Amino acid sequence: MGFQTEFNSVCKFKNEQELYELLEYGRTKMVKQGFRVYPTGEMVIAYTPDNTAVAIVKISASIAEINFQSQEVTAVEMELVRKLNEEESRVQTALAYEMFFGLDR
Repeated sequence: MGFQTEFNSVCKFKNEQELYELLEYGRTKMVKQGFRVYPTGEMVIAYTPDNTAVAIVKISASIAEINFQSQEVTAVEMELVRKLNEEESRVQTALAYEMFFGLDR
C-alpha cells in the first residue's frame, strides 16, 4: 500500500461522463483506482480519454480512501477554469505526448 504521485500538470479522464459533467456544469468528481496524491489548489490541464487537452481545471479536493468493496480509490474534485482553444489544445496535446503519454500516437 502506498501513494502514487500524479504529475502536477496532468489530469486525465478515463470516464466520458465525468468529463462531460466538467465541461457542461463546470464541476466534477473523478474517481481513480489506488491511493494517489493530487495537488489540491493547483491548476492543471485536463485531458480526454484519448489524450487530447481540453481545459484548465483547478483541483479543489483529493480524498484517498478504501471503499465498501475494500478497494483503494482516490476521489478528485475539480472545477473548470476555462476550456482551451484549438491552438492551445494542439500545443498542450503534443507536449503531453512527449512528456507523459509517450511518443507513439
